[in-house]
Amino acid sequence: MAKPDPYVGKEILDGQFRVLERIGAGGMGSVYKAHQPSMDRLVAVKILHAKFTSRKDLASRFRREARAMSHLTHPNTVKVYLFGQLADNACYIVMEHLEGRNLGQLVRQDGPMPAARAIAVLIQACGALEEAHQKGIIHRDLKPENIFLCKQGGIEDYVKVLDFGLAKVTEREIAPGSLILTQEGMVFGTPEFMSPEQAQGKALDPRSDVYSLAVILYELVTTKLPFDARSPMEFITLHVQAAPIPASTRAPDLTFPPGFDAVLLKAMAKRPEDRFQSAAEFAAALGALVAGDAAVQQAMSAIPDNAVGFGPTQPAQQSVRPERSVPAPAAYQLAQPPQPQPQPQFQPQPPSYAQPSNATAALPALPTPPLPMSRATADHRPRRGPPVVVLVGIGVAIGLVVAVAVFALFGR
Repeated sequence: MAKPDPYVGKEILDGQFRVLERIGAGGMGSVYKAHQPSMDRLVAVKILHAKFTSRKDLASRFRREARAMSHLTHPNTVKVYLFGQLADNACYIVMEHLEGRNLGQLVRQDGPMPAARAIAVLIQACGALEEAHQKGIIHRDLKPENIFLCKQGGIEDYVKVLDFGLAKVTEREIAPGSLILTQEGMVFGTPEFMSPEQAQGKALDPRSDVYSLAVILYELVTTKLPFDARSPMEFITLHVQAAPIPASTRAPDLTFPPGFDAVLLKAMAKRPEDRFQSAAEFAAALGALVAGDAAVQQAMSAIPDNAVGFGPTQPAQQSVRPERSVPAPAAYQLAQPPQPQPQPQFQPQPPSYAQPSNATAALPALPTPPLPMSRATADHRPRRGPPVVVLVGIGVAIGLVVAVAVFALFGR
C-alpha cells in the first residue's frame, strides 16, 4: 500500500495555501498544485523531499534556486512568489501555476515544429536567459523539459523558462566586489544539451547557455539531436570533439529558412568566442531568418536592452561560483583534460523590457538529472602568504639584530 503524501489535502504556511494534488516529482523534491484563498488563485509549490531536510548542502542549493529565480522578473521566466521553510523544516518555493506542455512533451507528441514557430519560441527563451545573464545567473541545465509552453495574454505559444535548480549565482550577485574562482573538472547538467566547456568541467559564461539553446532548437525542428550517440558518455565526447550534423542533413525532407543551418552551427561552435556572444545576439540572428513573421516580431520585443556581450577574441567574461561536487565518473573523462581558464570579471547591465502580465498559468514534473549533482557550496579561494616586500623587511630586520648582537659580544 502506497504511503500517503504528507502534504496533499493539508494547509501550509498558517493556512495561506491548501495543497490540492501532487503534479510532479523528481530527484530532489515534488511539485504540488495548491490554492491560495487570499488571492483566489492556483499556485505551484515545490517542496524539497523530507529525506533531504537534514542535508545542508542540498537545502542550500534549493534555497539558492529560489533566490536566483526570485531575482528574475522577465515575463518569460516562471514567477516566484515566496520561498522559505515549512513548519517541518522542509524547504519550499511558491511559484505561478502553469498549464500547458514543455517542449520535450510537445516534440514527442506532435513531431517536428515548423521553423518559424520554433524560432519564435526560442527567441522568448533567449529573452528570459538574457535577463538572467545580465544579473549574473547562468542556467546550466537548459533542455526541452525546462522550457514550458502555455497560453497567456492571448498568446498561444507563451514561453516560461523553468527550473534554475542547477543555476549558479555569481559571487558578484551575492557579495559585490568579491573575486570569482572556479573549480575545474566537475560535470553538471544534461549530456544531450551541455556545451563543450560544460562537458569538460570548465568555467562557464552565458555563451554556454547559448549553445544549449541551439541544441534545443535543433531538436524542436528535427526531433533529433545534432550527434548520433547511444550513451551519455558518447554525447559528452561528441559535444567536445565532433562537428554537429547540419539540421538540413539530419532532416532532408523538411524545409528551413535560408541561413538556418549557418546560424545553428555558429551557436553550436566548439569555442565560446566563435558563437553568438549573448542570448540577445542569438535571438537577433534567429529573428532575421524569418523577419516578416508576426510571432517572431512579438517575441523580439521582449529581448532586454544592453545585452551582455563578449569580444570575438576575448576569453570568457564571466565565471560561476562553483560548488563542491561529485567528480564525473571515469567514463566521462576525456583524453585531454581541460586546462584551468583565466578568471574573468562580469559586468551585469540593468535590464529593460516589457513588464510581465498578471495572468497565471501546470508545472511539469521535476526531472532527475542524469549526472552527479552538485553538493555544498564551497569557497575555493587560494591561500596567500605575506607579500614579498614584507618578507624582505623581516629579513633585513633580523640581519640588523644579529649584527648588533655580534658587535656587542666581540667588538669590545
